[in-house]
Parts: sequence; C-alpha cells; structure tokens
Amino acid sequence: MTLLVTAQHLTSIRAGRVLFADLSLQLHGGDVMHVEGPNGAGKSTLLRMLAGLLPAQSGQLMLFPEHCHDDPDYWRRQLLFIGHKAAVKAELTALENLAIQAQLDGAVIADPWQLLETVGLLGLEDIPAQQLSAGQQRRIALARLWASHAQLWILDEPFTALDVRGIELLQQRFAAHVQGGGAIILTSHQRLSWQPPQLQRIAIHSPTDTGLQYE
Repeated sequence: MTLLVTAQHLTSIRAGRVLFADLSLQLHGGDVMHVEGPNGAGKSTLLRMLAGLLPAQSGQLMLFPEHCHDDPDYWRRQLLFIGHKAAVKAELTALENLAIQAQLDGAVIADPWQLLETVGLLGLEDIPAQQLSAGQQRRIALARLWASHAQLWILDEPFTALDVRGIELLQQRFAAHVQGGGAIILTSHQRLSWQPPQLQRIAIHSPTDTGLQYE
C-alpha cells in the first residue's frame, strides 16, 4: 500500500510542558491509527501537527512522500481534517453548511438531498444549525466524509455527541474508506466496535511512556 504519512522523532512542547517526545510512526493506505490517552496528554496536538496545523519542536514529518508534486495544494486536496468542535456556521442551514464545506474541500456534491438523508438530516435542511442538537450539528460536519475524495482523514473525537446509530453509520463509512485504499487517524475515548484489518494504536501518557502498538 502507498505510504501516506511518515514521522520521525516528533516532539511537542506547549507552555513549557513536554506533551510527547521522540514519537515516530508510519501510515499507509488501508491503515487506521487510533490515538489514545487521557485528557491533556497531547492527542489533539498530535493530530493538528500531523495535519500541518502546528509545528513540531523537533523531528521530521512528511505527508504523501511517494507523491512529490509541483502543485503545493496537492496535500491539502488529499487530506481532510475535522477537529473536536463541529465547526459549522451556526446561522446557516444544514444545506448551506454542506455547500460551504464542499467548496472549501474542492468537492462536488452530486445530490445534497441524498447526502442529507444518508447522515440523518433530511427534513432539517432549512433549519439554522444553531437550532439543531449537538449531535445533529456533528452530523453536518461529518457529512464531509461522504463527499470527500481525500486519501487521508484526520479526525479528532469524531464520535462526540453522536447516538448509537450515528456511531454505527460513521464506522460503516470508515470501513468503506479504508477498503478503498484510504487511511484514517483518529482520537476517541471509546474503543472501536469496528475492527479494521490494519489497526495501529498510539498510547500517549507522558514523555517517558509513549508507545506505538500494532494490531
């Protein structure tokens, strides 16, 4: 499988505190990487670093090293990051939020109504997001996963505020993405009920206890 991410000896220091040190990893197409650890351990920091949103204090990170392009936007088209917050425009409807998300991602939604039905929002498309529940707002944000053609998904607590059906639906989408050669890096405080064939676990506890485990 294609190598999508390679990182060597990453270190992060925030407010004078070492969150993690000397962390190395590789991720190929078809892989799922589950980052685990207590609150404040540095899970979100690691994901933002891997997405290119935060610098590492030391170490080397390369995204899509097998696809060197003259196009500087290549990795942006191939990487989709969804943070811990829903990140939807509160005053806009679900339909309007989908349109903005697609434009930012460079995606084309052939049938937005079908997408809304898929994520359980059909019938709520004209309601401002601020009037929807936290779980429904989360579904608006996660709808990007059904429209995205990016190879690499980096997701911070994607199951937040979702009910059992929403979690099941999301994991089905994960399985389809991985089967198609994509890869996922995610944080979650709960174990995955879906067991990917190529699962890695990173457990971040302290600078002296950072482990990479494979399943």
